[in-house]
Amino acid sequence: MNSIIKQAAVLFLLMTLLTGVLYPALITGIAQIAFPRQANGSLIMEGKSIKGSRLIGQPFSDPRYFWGRLSTTSPFPYNSAASSGSNEGALNPNLKQRSQERVNALKQSYTENNRPIPVDLITASASGLDPHITPAAAYYQVPRVAKARRIKEEKVKQLVDRLIENRQFGFLGEPRVNTLLLNQELDRLN
Repeated sequence: MNSIIKQAAVLFLLMTLLTGVLYPALITGIAQIAFPRQANGSLIMEGKSIKGSRLIGQPFSDPRYFWGRLSTTSPFPYNSAASSGSNEGALNPNLKQRSQERVNALKQSYTENNRPIPVDLITASASGLDPHITPAAAYYQVPRVAKARRIKEEKVKQLVDRLIENRQFGFLGEPRVNTLLLNQELDRLN
């Protein structure tokens, strides 16, 4: 009986060392060499300052900026430590209220826009962290952003066109626009 416990303890320590220390260290080292930008969070830098990540959305509410999807993370939007959806069903009054508040905010931000609002501007993603919007959602916001920045709409539209990311490998996902990158390019225009 004593020898079985001793063997189990040795195996436990060996597997802990192998799978808890050596394997993660090896994979981290390979990732740092082969994919350093991705391994470090796909950070967006301006000089020595971190502005965000390509993978995590940020809240924008100023009319001069493109707005991303809603975030349902708590205690604040786009909290990467609390990634989750709201799990609110279509009949949940909280979901309806939050969506209506966003519709009202979008309509008030530019009253001349009578086009239908793209659904991704009034709903949250499953993770609550999605940094992308559809091209339709970006085009919907072009008139508001152009007016707020006193830039011609065509110039803002061309910027959106240039920043559309196509499907991964040509067939995975949908075309999309990263709102942080788009807003950074807008700031560079002015």
